[in-house]
Amino acid sequence: MPYVYLLRCSDDSLYVGSTRNLEQRLGEHGSGAVAGYTATRLPVELVWALETERMDDAAELERQVKGWRRAKRVALIEGRLADLPALSRSDARRSC
Repeated sequence: MPYVYLLRCSDDSLYVGSTRNLEQRLGEHGSGAVAGYTATRLPVELVWALETERMDDAAELERQVKGWRRAKRVALIEGRLADLPALSRSDARRSC
């Protein structure tokens, strides 16, 4: 089944990805086999994952979460789903 996931990297940054095989992908990230962002920030830790019905749903959610500020990603990781709307960029602009 497809997944969207968040990894916490060794520098405390958050990486967002999607995959058809979460266990395999985590192994690839952990070993440094995935070239790019996480390979230079090992070790990484899975901090959140969501299984989706279809891969295109996972890819769309990945794209959305990549656009979120850190505070909103942290709220997602911590399960503070009620806080997500208030942490949206559009809501933050309206309150200024």
